[in-house]
Amino acid sequence: MTGLFLINILMALAWGAVSGSFTVVNLMFGFVLSTGALYLIREQVGTGSYFNRAGKAIGLALLFIYELALSAWRVALIVMRPNMNLQPGIIAYPLTVDQDFEITMLANLITLTPGTLSVDVSEDRKTLYVHCIDVPDPQATIDDIKNGFERKILEVFR
Repeated sequence: MTGLFLINILMALAWGAVSGSFTVVNLMFGFVLSTGALYLIREQVGTGSYFNRAGKAIGLALLFIYELALSAWRVALIVMRPNMNLQPGIIAYPLTVDQDFEITMLANLITLTPGTLSVDVSEDRKTLYVHCIDVPDPQATIDDIKNGFERKILEVFR
């Protein structure tokens, strides 16, 4: 996949050279154009998995945007309540991902989502400790992460 991404970038740079403009918009257009060209010849050069994985990566990005908006709304509602009956806590999230990159990505996605913060990873890299601003049901939070971010990360990188 990395080789095809590099080819895609090189074709976008070639587009910039041919068109005589290296603006960001023109290079992005060249990237989209070269993606289309690679898609047209995907069966001949075996790039089907590249597009499959790219689609899953876009799905992960869209899930993150959705979770970001949803959690920002939840935090705003918590802040605007006259009585803050919060149940903050640190949950021990059992990790399915085991590669350093995957653990780091999961921890960062959790941290970037309002109301949650990745605190630490256990020495054996089997548990991620997450602080939640309001966690009335820790198991539901664990299930949300497992069926959301972690599942999508596994789809993209495995």
